[in-house]
Amino acid sequence: MSFMRSPAFLGAVAMTVILALYVGFAANFAWLLIRSDAWQAKALGVFLMVLPVIAGWYLVVEWRLGMTVQAMSRELTEREELPAFTGETTPAGRLTEEAAHEAFTLAKAEVDAAPERWEPWFRVAYAYEENRDRSMARKSLRHAADLFRAERRARRRSRT
Repeated sequence: MSFMRSPAFLGAVAMTVILALYVGFAANFAWLLIRSDAWQAKALGVFLMVLPVIAGWYLVVEWRLGMTVQAMSRELTEREELPAFTGETTPAGRLTEEAAHEAFTLAKAEVDAAPERWEPWFRVAYAYEENRDRSMARKSLRHAADLFRAERRARRRSRT
């Protein structure tokens, strides 16, 4: 299945469209308040305009992360290094707590051995996910994405 046709991608596009509509309505209402004569309405309009700015920034940051993670995943797939943790699973298909902890220990050892590389951080993010620690998984994935982008920039600079 193509990346553009995956349910996750289509869901993200749908949520983006809905958020864009909301941001557009909020910005339009804020603009109407700013253009009114009463100073209270102008102040409320200025404060209301902050919401679309924050939403727009967040939208750009999340799409950038999503596209970077997709590129990292594609590169690891091509090299046949995509994280696949083995071990005992639950009936739902997730790793058991012990197997997830073992997967995390192995992934963390990779990060400790090469903290400047994005691949171990990508794997440790998925190990955190298997351990149901979404907050740390997201932080690790963001760090992996930062390292991946830095590596790509360095590769581009070395070619020129």
